[in-house]
Amino acid sequence: MKTEPLVIGVVGAGRVGAVLGAALRAAGHQVAATAAVSTASRERAERLLPGVPVRPADEVARAARDLLLLAVPDDALRGVVAGLADTGALSETRMVAHTSGAHGVAVLGDVTGLALHPAMTFTGEPADLDRLPGIAWGVTADDRGFATRLVADLGGVPEWIAEAQRPRYHAALAHGANHLVTLVNEAAAILRAAGVEHPEAVLRPLLTAALDNALRLGDAALTGPVSRGDAGTVRRHLENLPAESLPTYLALARRTADRAIASGRLRPQDAAHLLDVLSHVTTEAAR
Repeated sequence: MKTEPLVIGVVGAGRVGAVLGAALRAAGHQVAATAAVSTASRERAERLLPGVPVRPADEVARAARDLLLLAVPDDALRGVVAGLADTGALSETRMVAHTSGAHGVAVLGDVTGLALHPAMTFTGEPADLDRLPGIAWGVTADDRGFATRLVADLGGVPEWIAEAQRPRYHAALAHGANHLVTLVNEAAAILRAAGVEHPEAVLRPLLTAALDNALRLGDAALTGPVSRGDAGTVRRHLENLPAESLPTYLALARRTADRAIASGRLRPQDAAHLLDVLSHVTTEAAR
């Protein structure tokens, strides 16, 4: 049986909120209003949600008969909820959802709540809509039926996350995705310093293969000098890296060695010299 479209309000027309509003609209729901404070947010709302009125947050909440979507930064969420609660606007909507990975439903207080976090990175451009089908959504919900319908409308797959596990869930995604961006850009900068004119052309096939192998094979995908226990090579790396990259390389090399040993890729006796090199450089750097 076909369900009736939802009347939705979106508070926060940032990279995530505007895209999700557009996706819900494409699924047949009505976006009644959105809140957009900055110039960039207003322009994004105009681009992705044409014709949707931009209103103050409390007016958006009152217009959101079925669902109020709060797409605001993690640390701002509690204050936004408190401010809307003070106006009484939250009592006029059936469901309040937020897109924060770090929070569950407790941050929403007494209203019927839904934590709906897309496991995807966003640019705030229309191309983001093409990335939504098939992605996982970290969901914590008072009403699982409503949450299941919403995720299905967005073309996604729910991953049910316990309230107490939201910070751990979010840390895993940030560690994997956000730190990956830093790591890739750091590697590109080092290649440029080594005289490589187009580091992205060198890194793209290598990193694409490494990511695919890691996701398919786990620790069995590990290659390179740490997994072989090549202490001399690692020492030369450390001697030639820029100072600002040294702590990151050391931390990741040590953790890589730990995982290689635990998975049987590297025998402890073969790792001894490598670990001595890493420990020595760590001690020297601390002085």
